[in-house]
Amino acid sequence: MTENLLSQETSPYLLQHQDNPVHWRAWGPDALAEAKAANKPILLSVGYAACHWCHVMAHESFENDAIAAVMNDLFINIKVDREERPDIDTIYQSALALLGHQGGWPLTMFLTPDGEPFWGGTYFPSEAKWGRPGFTEVLNRVAEIFHNDTETIEKNRSALVARLSDMARNERDGTTLRHDSVEQVAEKLVRGVDYELGGLSGAPKFPNPPIFRLFWRAWQKTGEQNYRRALTVMLDRMSEGGIYDHLGGGYARYSVDDRWLAPHFEKMLYDNAQIIELLTLVWQEDRNPLFERRLRETVGWLEREMIAENGAFAATLDADSEGEEGKFYVWSATEIADLLGAETEFFAHVYDLSVDGNWEGKNILNRLSLGETPDELTEERLEPLRQRLFQARSHRVRPGWDDKVLADWNGMMIAALANAGAALGEASWIDLAEQAFAATVRDQAYGTDHSLLHHSFRGGVAKHDGLLDDYANMARAALVLHELTGKPSYLDQAATWAATLKAHFWDSGSGGYFLTSDEAEALIIRTKNALDNAVPAGNGIMMEVLSRLYLITGDEAYRERAEELAMSFSAAASQQAPSHSTLICGMDYLLNADQIVIIGNRTDEAVQALLGVVYTTSLPNRSLQVITPSESLGAHHPAHGKEQVDGKATAYVCRGTTCSLPMADPEDLKLQLTATI
Repeated sequence: MTENLLSQETSPYLLQHQDNPVHWRAWGPDALAEAKAANKPILLSVGYAACHWCHVMAHESFENDAIAAVMNDLFINIKVDREERPDIDTIYQSALALLGHQGGWPLTMFLTPDGEPFWGGTYFPSEAKWGRPGFTEVLNRVAEIFHNDTETIEKNRSALVARLSDMARNERDGTTLRHDSVEQVAEKLVRGVDYELGGLSGAPKFPNPPIFRLFWRAWQKTGEQNYRRALTVMLDRMSEGGIYDHLGGGYARYSVDDRWLAPHFEKMLYDNAQIIELLTLVWQEDRNPLFERRLRETVGWLEREMIAENGAFAATLDADSEGEEGKFYVWSATEIADLLGAETEFFAHVYDLSVDGNWEGKNILNRLSLGETPDELTEERLEPLRQRLFQARSHRVRPGWDDKVLADWNGMMIAALANAGAALGEASWIDLAEQAFAATVRDQAYGTDHSLLHHSFRGGVAKHDGLLDDYANMARAALVLHELTGKPSYLDQAATWAATLKAHFWDSGSGGYFLTSDEAEALIIRTKNALDNAVPAGNGIMMEVLSRLYLITGDEAYRERAEELAMSFSAAASQQAPSHSTLICGMDYLLNADQIVIIGNRTDEAVQALLGVVYTTSLPNRSLQVITPSESLGAHHPAHGKEQVDGKATAYVCRGTTCSLPMADPEDLKLQLTATI
């Protein structure tokens, strides 16, 4: 076959390339077999729908007939959506790193017909510039070496495959679980914090939520204000910077500068889920009105723009519109003046707007220069002006929308949204989270008791075997919903998915969960690690999931598996603590959980008052159970045997093996919950 076959796919990213003159194939056994039959190397191109530089390379090279002809003549060309196939992306990003190159997208890797890498890069310009060779030159040279210098190809191939295999092995160093691991890691990491501009020092700047969640835990455990400031300064600067969409809500993926001014304009579901979680944690502690406003606006964006056809959450919004990065979001001074008239000067002062612009001759709305957050009267004056711009912007050509539903990203947003809804008293947010959960299960779960998951869903089609991250994040979402609603079906579903991971993902040799199931398509290696990247590590999330299941059920098997999981990556966590923040926070959850028990009927007003205190207190290690007076806790629970006092709704707070005295007054509960913060 010689034609482009991507029209058969459902991924918006792959469909973006269906009209390329390149004879693209999706990844699969047929494409690999074709490469073997033709004895051609594979050109693997990995990207995603919202990726700006992916679009650039597509326009320059993949839409160019002459370049496409060279690609078709010399290679079997395979296109992969990294969001659909993170298992593939993980392998070849790691291979690129082993070649000494910085990873990213588009990823351009050259493989043997067996799928083994021997060379690669990221973006290649169509013509030589910036010290980089032109893409046609690269193609010809790689093909020549592949066919005429087999010794070099074999040397690179064998070295890369061996190193990739080594990376998939985890080591134990004998380290035991420590109650103070969070504090030890935070003490080292805090030296890299930029307390003036927020985030970690340098540019580009990413939010790095796992690291900053760890700082928040460290502050609560030690009272060290620098840990608290690390998170609050970053959230403040991000929320006033250009990385935040001041008109439509939601945060872009990262900032290219160190001030959070100029974003890479794509909006990702997973980033916003993690930022919602951070904003909620801090708001629960200090009731910062800016953070509440950003929470409400971001959830408004989620409701308005990110609900897929089936009721779950869509993946991304593009960085580009009309072929230009950020065009949808930026403004000229003339546009602002035409829309705002007499209020232009006031608005321009607040949002750092000028005739010359603050970014490439245009203006990105931001409030970084104000020095302090506007007061409520100023916000009230600004609101109709923002709405005027928002309405005008709605008539522009919108960025591309990738509406595929990814199980792992949905799990992240479901948990974050439900917790935010409980904290801010927004029951509709919890309803929306439940809707997304139900849709994901309906369309992507299958097998007995919905024990198996598909990773992706779009256009009525569920595709690709579920990965560790899918099961872990959906299980965590189920446990959060169980905690907030009391519905036993959520606990049952989380336990079912944990059992699937135990049966098909667990490494019985050296411990830890593989990224892929033992029944999934065989790739050149089966990856396994606990490293946080753009999303928290699946093994790290499972530390929390197993800990939650143990604390709720008392099943010792969950505790033992959690401890074994921590030990499985002890060496890596010791050597690369920042990249294992989620795992370390999960260990902290197991060892230092705030176990809260409320005895009473969930719908009773007195119980709701106690729950309101719990939901509005910042407790990242919260384990909450509501039981009726006729129910009893398992013998494992430190509050086992505790009862109501005088027939009133009663709360107990347990830390370790010690429980508080019974409390019926919400104020007493608040004091108890914040006693160590």
